[in-house]
Amino acid sequence: MARFFSPDGRVFEAESASVRRLLEEWHLKKAVGAKVDGVIVDCDAVLDKDAEITPLFPDSEEGLDILRHSTAHVMAHAVKRLFPGAKFGIGPSIKDGFYYDIRFPDPISDEDLPKIESEMRRISQEKNPFVREELTKQEALKIFTDLGEDLKAEMIEGIEEGVVLSVYREDGFVDFCRGPHVPHTGCCKFFKLLSLAGAYWHGDEKNEMLTRIYGTAFGSEEELKDHLRRVEEARARDHRKLGRELDLFSLHAEGPGFPFFHPKGMVIMNKLIEFWRNEHTKRGYVEIKTPMILDRALWLRSGHWDHYKENMYFTEIDEAPFAIKPMNCPGGILVYNSDIRSYRDLPLRMAELGFVHRHERSGALHGLMRVRAFTQDDAHIYCTPEQIKDEIKAIMELDRYVYNDVFGFKYYVELSTRPDDCMGDIKLWDLAEQNLKEALEETETPYKLNPGDGAFYGPKIDFHLEDCIGRTWQCGTIQLDFQMPEKFDMKYIGSDGAEHRPVMLHRTVLGSLERFMGILIENYAGAFPYWLSPVQVKILPVSEDFMEYSSMISEKLKGLGIRAELDPRGEKLGKKIRDAQLQKVPYMLIVGAKEAESGTVAVRDRSKGDIGSMTMDEFTAHLSGEFDPLKK
Repeated sequence: MARFFSPDGRVFEAESASVRRLLEEWHLKKAVGAKVDGVIVDCDAVLDKDAEITPLFPDSEEGLDILRHSTAHVMAHAVKRLFPGAKFGIGPSIKDGFYYDIRFPDPISDEDLPKIESEMRRISQEKNPFVREELTKQEALKIFTDLGEDLKAEMIEGIEEGVVLSVYREDGFVDFCRGPHVPHTGCCKFFKLLSLAGAYWHGDEKNEMLTRIYGTAFGSEEELKDHLRRVEEARARDHRKLGRELDLFSLHAEGPGFPFFHPKGMVIMNKLIEFWRNEHTKRGYVEIKTPMILDRALWLRSGHWDHYKENMYFTEIDEAPFAIKPMNCPGGILVYNSDIRSYRDLPLRMAELGFVHRHERSGALHGLMRVRAFTQDDAHIYCTPEQIKDEIKAIMELDRYVYNDVFGFKYYVELSTRPDDCMGDIKLWDLAEQNLKEALEETETPYKLNPGDGAFYGPKIDFHLEDCIGRTWQCGTIQLDFQMPEKFDMKYIGSDGAEHRPVMLHRTVLGSLERFMGILIENYAGAFPYWLSPVQVKILPVSEDFMEYSSMISEKLKGLGIRAELDPRGEKLGKKIRDAQLQKVPYMLIVGAKEAESGTVAVRDRSKGDIGSMTMDEFTAHLSGEFDPLKK
């Protein structure tokens, strides 16, 4: 007799029982799946051994994943009904939704999505059960070959012999899938198809282009509506759209993945760099600059050639092979090794705004968020083993100040451990992971463990920022590296007069400056805080008669280091105000007869509207109250 335990400690005894029966017995009917001793299964899974059963509902991460994956299956079924010649690739759940890659007999457009949605609703109302069937490789291959599903057959061909495969049947539609799925299609009620995109089969540009349909699904109508509101908000905040409207940057076919920054965009970039330099100088960093192109032998020695070659660009100089740097660390190591170092020199904190190039597939490029060339706000800290934790804690404090105090982001922390393709001594990896973990715990920093996602040369702490509409962005990182010092024979002379090996910390705060700027554009919806705004004050003369006084105001503000701009156009005042508002200028100074006569300005705040008449001294005093981390 097997014993099955509910989450609240109830026990059910039977020779065998399906998960569905147990959940019904315990009045947990709304579960979409369950964990059996930690393993996620369908509700129809039959159990005959003692086990702990944890129900999964759509409001949990695992339950929502099951629901979304099942909704992708429903979408594929709907497509098959509407487009019988369609062939299917993969259809996983992803963050915030799902997608399915499909080969259509003829191209489809966004106008087809409502038709597919309608058919999905019919399938949902049918409440067709999802039935799992386990097969051998040859049995599965025959099913999909007979169906003419060559993409599915190709995936099955790539699986080793002896592995038990599974398919799911639902009202005559069959899909090759690991599962699990919800009990029936009626569970998939609250969904929305969002967009179409092209996707190369297996993500390889040499393969055919399939059509990818993106969608999302939730456990309730309210959650779906909230998500769709966030999607619309994100669309309005799209940094590519705002980049054009605010004249910050542009993208061109002549340089795919290489953004072009305009004068206003460079103001923001340079202010970020000025802020970055100030904070690093305060914290004892020295700045270096290393070459963009270095000998291939360096990348072989560093391990990048073996672990990162597919993301690198190459060239030749004097018939010798060179690589364009994808990372700054090997160049920084050469600077360290250019002199004899003493323990008195450590910790040595070397920072670099290094311009790096990394190959990204054309389909992955996305504005400033995913580019092929960017400025990495790197630093490499060389220290003794005894200094490791203090240095990690200091970096974490810098991150907190930058993310929270300056930019107002909430953030989350992950600890990523040894990956499968790591290099070096496992004992050193264990020591590195221990140091990172202890630094987090001693500072009482909440964190999530991310097993196997460390860099190939060391474990890391990653910082994920949450923006004003709830999206997260991975920016900062702290990577603890015992491997590079070994590979490059790095040394310092200890207090005992003997040679010792330093420990190396790789870290970024902003990450890619280009990407961080894209995040800021979307977080602020283009309305940058005063200290970052490309134009801080716009002077709006009511007519040509007040141009001389307006010019004097403009020059005075510029003399004080304020980024002021005069609007000399002969447009009506209302249009000038609207245009300045659309350009997200923090302050507008309206100048007419009354202001010219009294030596004042009428001040308009972009968010508060008119805030009254002020003398220039009063206005500049008002500006001095604006937050500016560069003046701290």
